[in-house]
Amino acid sequence: MLVLTRRANQSIMIGQDIVVTVLEVRGDQVRIGIKAPRDIDVHREEVFDVLQHAKQAAGPPSGGAPRDLDKLTPTEVGSPAPEDNGAGPAQPEPGRAAAARRK
Repeated sequence: MLVLTRRANQSIMIGQDIVVTVLEVRGDQVRIGIKAPRDIDVHREEVFDVLQHAKQAAGPPSGGAPRDLDKLTPTEVGSPAPEDNGAGPAQPEPGRAAAARRK
């Protein structure tokens, strides 16, 4: 495991097209933003685990229309959806947050 130290508004690159940015550090919580191509799935670990278990439990299709388990939402697989803390989008437009703070 690679361990890096970053401060708010600093980023790390994964490959050439995935950017992970520290948005805010508040106590023992860190808010991060992830910018990735649409064809890359990004899930919280607990949601990913539930999706993997659902895929294994579903097994091969049995004649019916196959369900695309990659498209399930956290609610559909029994994981609670992330709380809306009113903080806005996970990937704010550059400069927008600073402009909002100045108002």
